[in-house]
Amino acid sequence: MQFGIFSVSDVTQDPTTGQTVSEAERIKAMVAIALKAEEVGLDVFASGEHHNPPFVASSPTTMLGYIAARTSKLILSTSTTLITTNDPVKIAEDYAMLQHLADGRVDLMMGRGNTGPVYPWFGQDIRNGIQLAVENYALLRRLWREDVVDWEGNFRTPLQGFTATPRPLDGVPPFVWHGSIRSPEIAEQAAYYGDGFFHNNIFWPASHTAQMIDLYRRRFEHYGHGAADQAIVGLGGQVFMRKNSQDAVREFRPYFDNAPVYGHGPSLEDFTRETPLTVGSPQEVIDRTLTFREQFGDYQRQLFLMDHAGLPLKTVLEQLDLLGEEVVPVLRKEFAALKPAHVPDAPTHESLKTAAERAHSLETLAEPANNSEHHQGFGAARSGLRREGAQRPTDEGRPGEKAPKPAATKSTPKTQPVAEEVER
Repeated sequence: MQFGIFSVSDVTQDPTTGQTVSEAERIKAMVAIALKAEEVGLDVFASGEHHNPPFVASSPTTMLGYIAARTSKLILSTSTTLITTNDPVKIAEDYAMLQHLADGRVDLMMGRGNTGPVYPWFGQDIRNGIQLAVENYALLRRLWREDVVDWEGNFRTPLQGFTATPRPLDGVPPFVWHGSIRSPEIAEQAAYYGDGFFHNNIFWPASHTAQMIDLYRRRFEHYGHGAADQAIVGLGGQVFMRKNSQDAVREFRPYFDNAPVYGHGPSLEDFTRETPLTVGSPQEVIDRTLTFREQFGDYQRQLFLMDHAGLPLKTVLEQLDLLGEEVVPVLRKEFAALKPAHVPDAPTHESLKTAAERAHSLETLAEPANNSEHHQGFGAARSGLRREGAQRPTDEGRPGEKAPKPAATKSTPKTQPVAEEVER
């Protein structure tokens, strides 16, 4: 089980002091938080991607590359990489470069984001959001898995004999999570490719999150990647801790009440009751997080949101001390004891590399018997479970409603998943 933190990079006024840090201070604070995460024994640091105030994380690879040079174990990820408004060629090259710099300690989460105006800022139309997400991700996979790509689609100029550089480290593309809050089509997309599915899990009630994860698990099995309980699931969560739960509530309340994300709405008590937000003692965080397994099944990655709403850096670092010293060690032990042997761990560069080498060896041994058989794509090599001729995704994720088909292109074959809405 991987544990870590994700940052949305907001620059928010501290409601208790009236002070707002500068963009430079917030950026450096994110670096300090990432370094602290490794120091206290966490596994993952993930940065969001935004291109509008009050957020500063407009260039995740720049941030993560800098952090990579100052860490040695931390997995560097995103939360989210915008698959709709970024050029897939640039994504392929940027994250392959980051892979090399970080010695493979890289994965990323694809999503549409939560800011509609970002589309025209990058020359796109939000009405094409679904087709962009489907087409761009299909191209990205090819760029990482094929040395020379010929391609033509609807939303960018064609590619002829193109090679993205650098090539993925060890020939192994970064593992991809698909992030979604409410779109069943994205659970379908993740399942189709055998990728990971990450549910933000910070706003919605458990019943909604369970539906999304259950859909992903069923479709993961449908497409032949393994049993439903072997699907790769990640969850978000929000916590604020003090040794005494009453102190935690009293200190966090003004931040909650004024936060741009959820302030001036439901009360703190209502929000903690209806969503995964946990404000209290370390033991209460442990108890609440363990219920996630009961609600959603065994899962592979738990990320916490801790540096938001104007909380001072000093306070966030104190939170990380509590998380690393008192919470995560217990969670690791409890989750490990409960996880069945057949449920996989979260993929890492080394585990994917080993799987690819093993699959290549098996293919080499099989070649004399059947020279015509060739498994395309690292996804098949990684799992060894991709079935040829898998059925096209259906509209199962939205009963009674057919998902519209995107315009057919060379990069969107009939077997490709159809997404009605792609968003983080």
